[in-house]
Amino acid sequence: MRRLALLGGLLLVAGLAALTWFAGGWWGGSRVEEDTQFIVASGSSLTAVARQLEEEELIASADDFLLHARVFASDDPIKAGEFLLPAGASPAAILETLQHGDVFLRFVTIPEGTPSIMVHEALMAEPLLTGEVAVPEEGSVLPESYDFERGEPRSAVLARMQAAMTETLAELWEARSENIAVTSPRDAVILASVVEKETGVPEERRMVAGLYSNRLRSGMMLQADPTIIYPITKGKPLGRRIRRSEIDAVNGYNTYSMVGLPVGPITNPGRESIAAVLNPAETDALYMVADGSGGHAFAATLAEHNANVEKWRQYRREKGI
Repeated sequence: MRRLALLGGLLLVAGLAALTWFAGGWWGGSRVEEDTQFIVASGSSLTAVARQLEEEELIASADDFLLHARVFASDDPIKAGEFLLPAGASPAAILETLQHGDVFLRFVTIPEGTPSIMVHEALMAEPLLTGEVAVPEEGSVLPESYDFERGEPRSAVLARMQAAMTETLAELWEARSENIAVTSPRDAVILASVVEKETGVPEERRMVAGLYSNRLRSGMMLQADPTIIYPITKGKPLGRRIRRSEIDAVNGYNTYSMVGLPVGPITNPGRESIAAVLNPAETDALYMVADGSGGHAFAATLAEHNANVEKWRQYRREKGI
């Protein structure tokens, strides 16, 4: 009996040792030497991923990985996408990441006031996106940062940008003030695009929107310089002074040769510029000119405006501009 008990004890110890060794191959023995990006293609099976992990030398053996997974891991499916495997990740941690971890996201940022031609360039320049897209309709994209996954179609990212604009415009239009100068969401985007291009000072947006709203109501020309530039560059910087011939040009955008709004947006306005147009400042201002601080001096009368213009000219002379 003693011998049987001793033999049983030895077998138990041996079994525990074997189990410890077997488990150690799952929760220890990492081959991930540094933080590593790992991509799971859509539709990949666990077997295919195990082979891929072995090929990339992130695990010792695909067969051992699959055996351990059957014994110790859940049956939850693995996810497609790009994952960050941290340095020192065990096989168990790798599978946990692929089953339940966050897909590694990247971002493409569209700054406020980016014209559609440059939205297109930003999307096409991102090497981790796939497929082709056309230049989107001006004013259809909401400037914002958008996450994407490696290999995602550019068309899918652009669709999210345009859906965000549609949703935001609907929300802001619903909350618009009474007696605004625009009569449709599209006109709101057009005027907001002018406001976006006319001031880089966030605190001025509602004031600029109020000024242009006053001009629209009174039948005055908007006379916004960016509307001259848009037909020439499609919204990109002109890189020089505007020529007299360009000021006098007659087209659907130049607000120096027409009354009312341009025929379409001249850029993709941000949320705050749209909100400014739909809730403009209450002001009697009809004129504005740069004030030398990055903002503008506003005036209700031409005489006051001319005085502000002279101050601006004096500032330029002093600065040698």
